[in-house]
Amino acid sequence: MSLRESVFEFRAVWLPNVSDIGLTRIAALLEQASPLLIHGTFSRNMPMGCLASHIAWNHPETSRWNEEAGVMWLCRVAGLNPATSHVVTLWDRDGLNDFAHRTALLQACRTELATRAEPAECELGEAFCTVPF
Repeated sequence: MSLRESVFEFRAVWLPNVSDIGLTRIAALLEQASPLLIHGTFSRNMPMGCLASHIAWNHPETSRWNEEAGVMWLCRVAGLNPATSHVVTLWDRDGLNDFAHRTALLQACRTELATRAEPAECELGEAFCTVPF
């Protein structure tokens, strides 16, 4: 399992399926190296959970789940098998203690947050889209 595979999966599969509030939450937890962000299990006692659990608790389709939220989000929303997810496998080894992994995931979150903050381009053309209605 490599850092490269994990970050690729995180960017390509996880982030497109993360809600805005979930993205903000996971970025803050990664940045703070929060003890609420755990590894080796999906959740302990709420609010302690892994990456997938914190994302799931802040997603409209999986927020009602407790301990099972991370698994449900991975399977039903992201379409991943938790047992074969590169992100889950690498995160479960060392979690926050793997500085390179945590930093790479945080950078991916920051990039995604910046992308989402940019105004959407108008498909009809700039002249048409700037005309007030």
